[in-house]
Amino acid sequence: MIEIKNLTKKYNMGDYDFLALDNVNINIDKKEFTAIMGPSGSGKSTLMNILGCLDRPDSGSYILNNKDVSNLSDDELAYIRNKEVGFVFQSFNLLPRMNVLENVELPMIYSGVSKKERRDKALEALDKVGLTNRIHHKPNEISGGQRQRVAIARAIVNKPSVIMADEPTGNLDSKSSLDIMTIFRGLNEEGATIIMVTHELEIAQYGKRIVKVKDGKIVSDGKVESRRGDFHEVDRKF
Repeated sequence: MIEIKNLTKKYNMGDYDFLALDNVNINIDKKEFTAIMGPSGSGKSTLMNILGCLDRPDSGSYILNNKDVSNLSDDELAYIRNKEVGFVFQSFNLLPRMNVLENVELPMIYSGVSKKERRDKALEALDKVGLTNRIHHKPNEISGGQRQRVAIARAIVNKPSVIMADEPTGNLDSKSSLDIMTIFRGLNEEGATIIMVTHELEIAQYGKRIVKVKDGKIVSDGKVESRRGDFHEVDRKF
């Protein structure tokens, strides 16, 4: 579903160019749950931004669902983001003046979906995350864990090809983190493709695959196997 070839991205830092991604190659199949890990400045967030069509590479190609999105226009990228990608951010990114239901409906407004269909689909998405009893609450009237559930509902409401989660438990306590990762795992078991950036190995191990990035390069790529409920990273040929 995702094929990255020879991806390079540089940022000008004034006196020098910072090489954020250095000739990166990676394939991600449908229904995979992939965690991307790495220290600060490793390139993991840059990789996530390119995968989510929020940024463009300087060179190389990015194929998403058999379409090369590397050199699309801003309008074409916006369309891909709305139709193909669902985003979940550490800071939730909910609109404070809108209630829970309206926040989840928002991506469908941009898609021109009718009011009734928006409501029906938003309620369905909120049901998946267990929040149909909070639809009229504003974001500041619910907990952090509940806000992230709203963000997940918003991410899945358009039934995207892939869910991109950037440090989704970074602002949550341990119990809320467990709730959120249980939801992600359930979505993956239902067939959702998930790519998640995290610095926590315990969180990464909820996925099926861990990709580690350092100095703009992929330094390891391993699957996660379940043994009596525990998760272990198992290296694969790299």
